Amino acid sequence: MKTALSIAGSDSCGGAGIQADIKTITLNGVYAMSAVTALTAQNTTGVRAVYEVSPEFLGHQIDAVFEDIRPDAVKIGMVSSTALIEVIAERLTFYQAANIVVDPVMVATSGARLIAEDAVQALKEKLLPLAAVITPNIPEAGVLSGQEITDRDSMTLAAETICRRYGVAVLVKGGHCISDATDILCRDGNITPFEGERIDNPNTHGTGCTLSSAIAANLAKGYPIEEAVRRAKAYISGALAAMLDLGKGSGPMDHGFDYHGQFKNEFA
Repeated sequence: MKTALSIAGSDSCGGAGIQADIKTITLNGVYAMSAVTALTAQNTTGVRAVYEVSPEFLGHQIDAVFEDIRPDAVKIGMVSSTALIEVIAERLTFYQAANIVVDPVMVATSGARLIAEDAVQALKEKLLPLAAVITPNIPEAGVLSGQEITDRDSMTLAAETICRRYGVAVLVKGGHCISDATDILCRDGNITPFEGERIDNPNTHGTGCTLSSAIAANLAKGYPIEEAVRRAKAYISGALAAMLDLGKGSGPMDHGFDYHGQFKNEFA
């Protein structure tokens, strides 16, 4: 059994964060573990409150996992402060963690800001260089690249800039301001587009968490980055196409749409 650790915030309505990560990792056939960075009081209509854990306690969680069940991959999601980012970077470096996927969460689907302004610089300097791949959406890619993104060409340029600047593979996710769901992967300067048809489903709560966790799970199973992204994209498309409809706002996807199927049982 391969294993993956999610380092992220808790979502009380279960559609994003740690809860989405655990569902996704499990449904992709990998044993899921967690280190919680923050508790959030949120639902499909928005984030009401965030209670951040202490850096010391986060460090203890990471130590407890690595000292007993070493993860084959690590997904990092919502980390709202510089102090937490520094602890994560220090502990993952100490344990020489492999297959790190960073989802640079800055703003929730509902529009709530989830990271302090000063923490963005710490994210850039300390976490991104450790990653095997990072998965920004278009607004996040704009922040990381310093470029305006309005179409596929500018998505590609931003991906190349981020890849070169931080020395990591980057998957710029389509969707925001772009007409289709095509994602752009830049790895070692090479561009690979992942075509996707937009699924007409307003319930997109947790899509970023889900995609990054699915990539981490597939990296844990031994797939190369390109194939891990392809499989993760297929998984999230299936979860969206299941058309689960819960909550009064942007609801969650059906992570369990294929419980007995290919995503759980296939390995490289």
